[in-house]
Amino acid sequence: MSSQKKPLTYDETLRLRRLHIGASCPLFFSQQPLKIVRARGQYMYDEQDNRYLDCINNVAHVGHCHPQVVAAETAQAAVLNTNSRFLNDNLVLYAEKLTSLFPEPLSVCFFVNSGSEANDLALQLAKCHTKRDNVITVDHAYHGHLSDVLAISPYKYNKRSDYKLPSWVHVAPSPDSYRGKYTSETYSDEDLGRLYSDEVNKLIEKMDGKVAAYIVESLQSCAGQVMLPTGYLRQVYKYVRDAGGVCIADEVQVGFGRVGTHWWAFQMQGDDIVPDIVTLGKPMGNGHPTSAVVTTPEIAASFYAVQEDWFSTFGGNPVSSAIGSAVIDVIESENLIEHARKVGLYLLELLEPLRSKHKLIGDIRGYGLFVGIELVTDRTTKDPATEQAKYVLAQMKSKFIILSRDGPHENVLKLKPPMPFSNEDAEYFVKTLDDILTQM
Repeated sequence: MSSQKKPLTYDETLRLRRLHIGASCPLFFSQQPLKIVRARGQYMYDEQDNRYLDCINNVAHVGHCHPQVVAAETAQAAVLNTNSRFLNDNLVLYAEKLTSLFPEPLSVCFFVNSGSEANDLALQLAKCHTKRDNVITVDHAYHGHLSDVLAISPYKYNKRSDYKLPSWVHVAPSPDSYRGKYTSETYSDEDLGRLYSDEVNKLIEKMDGKVAAYIVESLQSCAGQVMLPTGYLRQVYKYVRDAGGVCIADEVQVGFGRVGTHWWAFQMQGDDIVPDIVTLGKPMGNGHPTSAVVTTPEIAASFYAVQEDWFSTFGGNPVSSAIGSAVIDVIESENLIEHARKVGLYLLELLEPLRSKHKLIGDIRGYGLFVGIELVTDRTTKDPATEQAKYVLAQMKSKFIILSRDGPHENVLKLKPPMPFSNEDAEYFVKTLDDILTQM
């Protein structure tokens, strides 16, 4: 008798999910969830072997089940996987390779398992280094689901009526040039950078300069694909550092070349713009749970002075390190950063005519393979087309394209596909979207 179990039916899988998985853990397309059984590259396949173009998974960064990454994982798992408190070549060689991608003085790593853990540790480092507690975050930000990072994630707690914001958290306006406090209709991009950075400085002045850290996603994702205006980080970093605080760049969603011009999205603000702490996650392991904090020797020393025995049991284990190293190798060998630049530009070029053709499209924005399409019912008032965005997602799914929506009004169509996403994929995506909007 074969020991292989018969696959569950769709209904059986759904029943067990509802029985044993918390209702707070949602599924994509909750009315009719997809059951995905395999994936490769930028495509996912359901139990009926239908192929879907994946425009959601920035986690499978170099492509689902990339052979080189899978080979590195299985080869190392067959030899050793253990606690990172043992001396091992994989960890130190990966740390050397990873830090070589950052500007000086970012040269020290702490390895953990998720973006939430990385951001939580970044707050600890900042508070130990400055001996202060006040943290400035940005409205609609998402930095994770642990207690402290939930406190700096308005995207999450704004949806909770019971949440009480801790006194050490201070929220600056999202630097959203389309829907924010200041917009591109009235101000230049440089003016927007100044105005939004001045909002951060106002918070610093209110706390008498006693700021520990400022944290922002280098491009805001859950906020609705928000692109930082020119000069924003340069001025914010000056304000924060002049007050004795440290600057944290959250690259969990947009790092590892997704923007198409640099390894890290914060570099788009200027080659001389260098955070004090950078957090990494999702794409780092191509689906394997690994993440990191990269910081300066000075901040690492401050942390050591108060926490000599910090460790993460699984962070930086030999298998995770082998996978992370393979991901970097694939990005470089397949020239995926340049690929993201070229395909991203082509995608935006294809999308632009839809703006004049369909009044439902209020704004199109993005860099590389990180693109947002904001839907509105009225371009003058910018009333969000939330239900229409939901409908578009359902229709795209029926055409075998997996897409998500986000932003405070859930009216922004988000594209953050695996990096192998091609020109042909872009053409199919835009034609399908055009057809759906025309039918609407």
